[in-house]
Amino acid sequence: MGTIPAEELGIVAVHEHIGYGMPGSELDSKWWKTPEERYAETVPKLRQFHEYGGGTFVDATGICNGRDVDYYKSLSKKTGVHIVACTGFVGGDTALPHFARASVEYLAKVFVHEITVGIGDTGAKAGVIKVGVSRGGRMTELDKRIYRAAARAAAATGVPILTHLAIDPQPAIEIFNQEGLPLDRVLFGHADDGLNAPNTPSEWIMSQGGRIGFDTFGYETELPDPPFWARPRKERLDHFMDLVEKGHLNQLLASADANCSPLGWPGVKGHTVNYIFEDLIPDLRRAGLDEASIKALFIDNPADFLSIHA
Repeated sequence: MGTIPAEELGIVAVHEHIGYGMPGSELDSKWWKTPEERYAETVPKLRQFHEYGGGTFVDATGICNGRDVDYYKSLSKKTGVHIVACTGFVGGDTALPHFARASVEYLAKVFVHEITVGIGDTGAKAGVIKVGVSRGGRMTELDKRIYRAAARAAAATGVPILTHLAIDPQPAIEIFNQEGLPLDRVLFGHADDGLNAPNTPSEWIMSQGGRIGFDTFGYETELPDPPFWARPRKERLDHFMDLVEKGHLNQLLASADANCSPLGWPGVKGHTVNYIFEDLIPDLRRAGLDEASIKALFIDNPADFLSIHA
């Protein structure tokens, strides 16, 4: 709906999805939903988020994965929640051939256009750039092209970068350094999930200046039907608190990576963005995190990260 002053962002869910699916999911007859069904599924979750005190929902759904900016605008008007859209790709393996075959220069131009001019004819501009590591656990050559294009666009426009996975970070950090992008403009995401946390050098990334996203809170092995990336609730919380106790609070951000209305797959039942308020913040308080630290985690750190740095 327009540029948001950082001080008006409020409590931020920094890595979420209005509706995420793989390219082509809109053609899947089993899981296809009408716009009305998606709307009915999504609005109550965002209204509850707003009632709990949530201010801003960062949609980390990239190009080709179900991003629908006109839909986001209608949801924002309906619920009062600021929605930040992204440009970029969840990973090279989600980029359709038109983009997968494109040069770094072309991709950077696309990203810059969506940030400075707008996304399609919506009149809305992207506020973050999404990049990611493709399936397999190592950055592909396409991933590296996308990361380099994102680094150039971020350096040119001042918007930050969100990553899908923080595994294999050395090539990413080399690219960001080569392109002159300060690493505090990068949030290395999904550092906490059960599948990738053992292979994510979170403290090394932070030592290089990067930020770390514990943004799969709520995907727990205790769920009735947990996803393959689930992790025991206490294990994730203990991991997070260990990093806080080591003095890394200012480089940490937290979110739930929830999917309001999944596209082309059933999603994970029993998990929404409101896990942040219903479970995570109470867990953090019980673990000893004070109110100033909770404010830093959900208000101050995201505001600094999302601010456009000229």
